[in-house]
Amino acid sequence: MILFKTIKYKNLLAAGNTPITIDLNSTKSTLIVGQNGAGKSTIIEALVFALFNKSFRKVNKAQLINSINEKDCRVEVEFSIGKNEYKVIRGMKPNIFEIYVNKKLLDQVSANTDQQKYLEQNILKLNYKSFTQIVILGSSTFVPFMQLPAAHRREIIEDLLDIRIFSTMNVILKDRIKVSNEQLRDFERDIEILKEKTKSQKKHIDYISSQSEKTIQEKREKIAQLEEKISVNEVESDLLNAKVFMLRKDLDDVPKDNTRELEKFKVKFNSKLSDAVNYKSFYEDNNVCPQCNQDISEELKHTHIDKCDKEISKMNSAIAEVETNIQKAQEQLEKKSKILDEINSLNLKVNTYNHEYKLLVKSIDDLKSEIDKISNGDENLEEEKRKLSELASQGVVTQKQIDQRKLDKSNYDVISNLLKDTGIKSKIIKKYLPVMNQLINKYLHLMDFYVNFTLDENFDEIIKSRFRDDFSYSSFSEGEKMRIDLALMFTWRAVAKLKNSANTNLLILDEVFDSSLDVAGTEDFMRIIRGIDGDTNIFVISHKGDILMEKFDRVLKFEKLKNFSKVQVS
Repeated sequence: MILFKTIKYKNLLAAGNTPITIDLNSTKSTLIVGQNGAGKSTIIEALVFALFNKSFRKVNKAQLINSINEKDCRVEVEFSIGKNEYKVIRGMKPNIFEIYVNKKLLDQVSANTDQQKYLEQNILKLNYKSFTQIVILGSSTFVPFMQLPAAHRREIIEDLLDIRIFSTMNVILKDRIKVSNEQLRDFERDIEILKEKTKSQKKHIDYISSQSEKTIQEKREKIAQLEEKISVNEVESDLLNAKVFMLRKDLDDVPKDNTRELEKFKVKFNSKLSDAVNYKSFYEDNNVCPQCNQDISEELKHTHIDKCDKEISKMNSAIAEVETNIQKAQEQLEKKSKILDEINSLNLKVNTYNHEYKLLVKSIDDLKSEIDKISNGDENLEEEKRKLSELASQGVVTQKQIDQRKLDKSNYDVISNLLKDTGIKSKIIKKYLPVMNQLINKYLHLMDFYVNFTLDENFDEIIKSRFRDDFSYSSFSEGEKMRIDLALMFTWRAVAKLKNSANTNLLILDEVFDSSLDVAGTEDFMRIIRGIDGDTNIFVISHKGDILMEKFDRVLKFEKLKNFSKVQVS
């Protein structure tokens, strides 16, 4: 049994820097009252945050930090289970998560997620869903059992009956089945590969055995044909090389290319021709020297003009001769280019013959190698038979591994059927369903709600009322639904105590009396509370303090002073 003792929190929602401490185990019934926003329900948020690192309401977890101080949010919960004393400390800004067992801090090397898993599975032995179904009821964000999906209903029942171990075993089994199936596929693939290798090896042995001198002779004849081709190839290649040699000799006889020098002379002669023409034009067009302003005589003009004509004639002759030489040089270049093209063409053919020669030689070598293998057939045949024997041995080992994996698979199938929802768990649930249904109807009748409520093996409800008419949970009013929710909660707590699975001394009811229960329902409910065993400490959060105060052993009144929650005990 989880015996909650105290909870202390600060900077959580309306709680400020001054810690609020609430004794969870001093009185059987406690009424928590206060105005809206005073911090009545903060105890629920503190518990859920400390134990499960969640916000109970549908808000971001960071919004739990007091919005004024904005730091040092911290919750401490102390409880005992059997002889062990526990304390869980959780905080934000800075982040804290510490678990103490008998005042000794647990190793914090592991990640927070691993620590949380250890807290839920090894210490509390219940998760968030189960905790909120057997400890808390009535909050606006609380989802009653009857409104949960079938899978979540099953989760809660399995926790209560302490049969989640079978689900855990089923998860482990699925992993083992997956590994075993993968190994089986690998071994089956290996055996197929070995079969193909064996088949190929047998063919190879048959091939070696069937070789004869006739085959060797055929290969030798093939070699002779290839050698004849090589001879022809060499002759053709030699002829081509001889042509290349003659062409290179012709190439040496071609004069050196002097086109660039001739072009330079042509430019030089054209320049002198231009100067002579300009000089002649000067004397033809001018009678006075533009530099000294003296008259140029006719005799002087004729002398210089004759001299220019001779220079012009000389340059024209020189240019004509250079152009003739340039044309000859270009003709030599074309001849040289043709010779080079022919040489390149012949060299390409030579390279083709050389490549073909290499292929022929390789083919001959391959044939000779095959002849050697056939000639040494007896030795090779024994080696190949030894390889075949090794393949057979590997096949036997692999087949044994396949048989073992198939046997494992058969065993796993049997175990899997036992661990399914329709297996062992179904048998246990069938055993406890009548007890559950009996308890549910007992609590409904105690609240003067006379219906026949039954849960089937899928945890779907069957409700009969009046003249045995069929109803569903959603058919009832909110007050009637609340009675059903309360009956289910008390039933789960009774089953938890019976199984000692998720049994706890704490029960928190948030605004149960404020909306859905009428006066008669409230009286009925209070009668049930008074009848609960002495180990249970009930905390009721309500706005109806004036009506309910006298019905409880202790009253915690929350007030908001200077924006922070304060609590008074009476």
